[in-house]
Amino acid sequence: MAMDSAEIERLIKEKFPDAQIEIRDLAGDGDHYAAHVVSSAFKGKTRVQQHQMVYEALGGRMGGVLHALALTTAEA
Repeated sequence: MAMDSAEIERLIKEKFPDAQIEIRDLAGDGDHYAAHVVSSAFKGKTRVQQHQMVYEALGGRMGGVLHALALTTAEA
């Protein structure tokens, strides 16, 4: 079962309440998304660490109900 963008946003917001999140469904199939996440929690973190933080917020759903996520992050 696919994961909708509202659920992705909810999970990220739980971990990063100040996050500004933009999510796009790339293929229109609910399986391939692009997300841009901006949060003050990323301050001083490398891009890899920022991405790991977002994947952690998604609670192991990557590769399962969330098939693909093209992720970009930035400090607020």
